[in-house]
Amino acid sequence: MARKKKHGEHVNHERWLVSYADFITLLFAFFVVMFAASNTDKKKAGQVAHSVQSAFSELGIFSPAGKVIPLSEDGVVPTTAKMVIGDLKNSISSAQSAKPRSISELKTQIESDLKEQVENKSIRISQSERGLTISLSEAGFFNPGSEVMQPKGTAVLDKIVEHLLSLPNPVRIEGHTDNTPIHTAQFPSNWELSTARATHVLHYLIDSKVSPLRLSPAGYGENWPVASNETAEGRAANRRVDLVILSDSSQKLEPK
Repeated sequence: MARKKKHGEHVNHERWLVSYADFITLLFAFFVVMFAASNTDKKKAGQVAHSVQSAFSELGIFSPAGKVIPLSEDGVVPTTAKMVIGDLKNSISSAQSAKPRSISELKTQIESDLKEQVENKSIRISQSERGLTISLSEAGFFNPGSEVMQPKGTAVLDKIVEHLLSLPNPVRIEGHTDNTPIHTAQFPSNWELSTARATHVLHYLIDSKVSPLRLSPAGYGENWPVASNETAEGRAANRRVDLVILSDSSQKLEPK
């Protein structure tokens, strides 16, 4: 007796609709809860969230062990949720209101942060059409005849770096000396000494995460004095490394 052939089980090609429907339902729930949390009327927001919870619980979409938004007795969104939303709004508001600092504002902030160094003249700060110039005196940063910064100098420079990192302006690092000749195996003249100090500061800024694309060094020897070399005080003022933060007008003259 011939056996009857069994017909293959019918394959349901529409089972994916179940998963798709679940996904759409959960996505809808997510946006409803987000809308409720951001609503300015906190009581209505709580009521909406509570309604969504109840509806999905009755449909059995969420398991009993699943987490739900805790609501207060009067139906208001809880304090913790409001705090998170408030922090987010404050962050967005701060980002929108933030603006680049001007050269004048930067000058004021550095003078405030380095008030002691300004008063003892280990740094000098001046502003011109070229930009903001921060002069690092030899006495506060270098030993005589050396291009390596002293530890007390690097501590001050670290504070300046914090401000340099907060704006994109190009920075010129310019070494200067007085007119007293120098002739050593390392530095045959003031040209080499001034250039070496500028280069040393350049590498320190790069190591401190200032972009090298913003930086360039130069050494001018005794040729750009800011005071008379006829006095000890004047010569001390001339022995310096200038950090020149270029203004917007000066940047227009930069090579592209």
